[in-house]
Amino acid sequence: MRDIDLVIVFRASSSSLLLSKQQARLDAQQAEDQYTRLLETLRNAGLYAVGRRGERQGQLILLVSCSGHQLKQLLQRERQDTYLFIQSIHFSLTLITFAATSALKTDSTVFRPSERLRLVHSYVTASSSDGGLGIHPDNDAWPRIESIMALHDPEFNNFWIRSLTTSSVGHDKLDTIRAHFGEAVSLYFAFLASYTRALLFISAAGLATYFFGQAYSIIYSSLLFVWSVIFVEYWRIRERLYSVAWGCLGSVRVERFRPRSLKRPIIALFASVLAGLLTAFFIFEAFVTTLYTGPGHEYISLAPTVIFAAVIPRFLTIYRTYAQRLTQWENHKHQSTFDASLTIKTFSLSSIVAYLGLGLSAFIYVPFGETAINYVQHFLFLTSDTVSSLASSSGLSASNEKGGRAFFVSDKGAAHAKLNRSRLQNQMFAYTVTNQAINFFLEVGLPFLTRAFASVRSGKRRPSLSVTAKKKRVGFDDEKSGAARDEREFLERVRREVSLPEYDLFEDYDEMANQFGYVALWSTIWPLAPVMALLNNVVEFRSDAFKIVTHFRRPLPKRIDTIGPWLDCLSFLSWLSALTNSALVYLFRPTAAAAGSSSPSAFVADVKTETVLLRALFIALAASHGYIILRAGVRHVLERVLWVGSAEKACMDEAAREVKEQHLQSVRVTAGLAAPAPGLAVEEPTASSPPPPGEFWQFDEGLDEIRKGIKEA
Repeated sequence: MRDIDLVIVFRASSSSLLLSKQQARLDAQQAEDQYTRLLETLRNAGLYAVGRRGERQGQLILLVSCSGHQLKQLLQRERQDTYLFIQSIHFSLTLITFAATSALKTDSTVFRPSERLRLVHSYVTASSSDGGLGIHPDNDAWPRIESIMALHDPEFNNFWIRSLTTSSVGHDKLDTIRAHFGEAVSLYFAFLASYTRALLFISAAGLATYFFGQAYSIIYSSLLFVWSVIFVEYWRIRERLYSVAWGCLGSVRVERFRPRSLKRPIIALFASVLAGLLTAFFIFEAFVTTLYTGPGHEYISLAPTVIFAAVIPRFLTIYRTYAQRLTQWENHKHQSTFDASLTIKTFSLSSIVAYLGLGLSAFIYVPFGETAINYVQHFLFLTSDTVSSLASSSGLSASNEKGGRAFFVSDKGAAHAKLNRSRLQNQMFAYTVTNQAINFFLEVGLPFLTRAFASVRSGKRRPSLSVTAKKKRVGFDDEKSGAARDEREFLERVRREVSLPEYDLFEDYDEMANQFGYVALWSTIWPLAPVMALLNNVVEFRSDAFKIVTHFRRPLPKRIDTIGPWLDCLSFLSWLSALTNSALVYLFRPTAAAAGSSSPSAFVADVKTETVLLRALFIALAASHGYIILRAGVRHVLERVLWVGSAEKACMDEAAREVKEQHLQSVRVTAGLAAPAPGLAVEEPTASSPPPPGEFWQFDEGLDEIRKGIKEA
């Protein structure tokens, strides 16, 4: 309907009900002053801006649009900044030459939707030192700005979702995503598509092992380890090819400064506490509940799950809050380094939650479970006097000799029978099947229910999510016309999108990284895990697209050339897979010594614990060195096969040569480094906007709403 580039959500009044009349008047006056200053700043910078009332009381939405003439100037200035940056450095030149020369040769009259949004958003939010307006929620100069967002394109969203249901994912789909949402979102879907295709091989190997191989197969474990290394190194080159083809290689090097920029090593403290909590839950669930026979013993096994569900999410929420503050305190200059630091902090703890339970089961419960149960049983009966006194006070007996009911199993030979030998497979099934189904519901289904419930609570006539949902409102005669009706429906859609949360790629990358860890580290336990991951990801590609266009605000485009810290996380998991796979095969592989035994670890029963641990340490050390050698070899081969001789490499070399020649020529012509790129005339953004394009931009509701608050006060 209209070329709305950005929506600025403005808080016109305080939500506090404790303000006096004088305080309310002062609050409204401050809102009017800042709103007026905001309008003047935008309009003086050559942007159209008009205010409308928001979804809730005390909220305004400021609609911002950029003229085509102004947009060309912003693009030219961005290209000039990039060119000057290239000339000012003398290291890693080839990383950004292709992006710069591609931009210089691009037709400046054609803009992708994502490019338009990125240019305008960067201009509005960048600091004044970077040539921007400094309008940002984190800027103390604008405390009443709640957020800055972009609007969805319903026509594109419908087309995109339909196309995903009728065809597979190819390069054309990625180009479409990039054109609308930018390189960051497109690169995520490229990663998801590449990872899903890579799962085909290991899924086939897992199926063959599950039906025709033996448990804890050394062949499958070796294939799993090699596969994880090959995929990580393949993606390292694949993302480089994408970034060259998209003209964004090295874009992080010309990234603007963050609008607002404040590490102490508290990660180890939180990680230790979390590991301690999870270990306590594990001991209680695996050992104590196994031996407990007192009142309610049939329900006591549920206690660890209930406590875990109540405590761990709250603990992680507290940690994320501190991690966010800590990362702010680190005073990162660029958003990419800020995101990388926060990602490492958050993923380190989420991986502990994901993998510690399996690690404790695999390396403590199963191989040394009988010893552990006997130890716990001995510890429990050391406090038999206390148990007896509690039992006497409740009319029960602590032992069977007095005819009462015992609280704990007293048979010291019951440990072998009490072990759950299918525990590892059950855990893998829960993580790779049950959890993925729950996550799908939480991502796609739950937001519908949440918004419907919120609609009912807010008093709407019906919990509809469509843009034509009825709302109680004041009618005007002129709304009988089509233009007024279109405007009303448009503003209804804007207000609905304002109420949506912002989209963050972190959750999606975190889900895929954790899934990769389950497959690479633990699918030796249950070889069908890659198959479950593959089936999940086939649906995940579509569900993520549906989630973006339905449950979140439109992602603001970002130019990136890598998945950043997530590649480091995947590399770490591939290294860890060398250790876990070798240890699992060593502990649980079927051997002649274990023949006829029901325990997969019977072959270590007669071996001292110290010997087992020393052997495991030696194997892990050997596997770690094997990973280093394998990674170096795989990286060298893939570089030769995928990168050297590719069209992207040839284009990049040619671009590097051209930029170096331009740099040398500019040095000869001028003494400084401020010469503009050949054929590139740069204009500063105009000081005032051209005449507004229609009546829509003439009428502003913002000041009327604020002044209404002053009168009411």
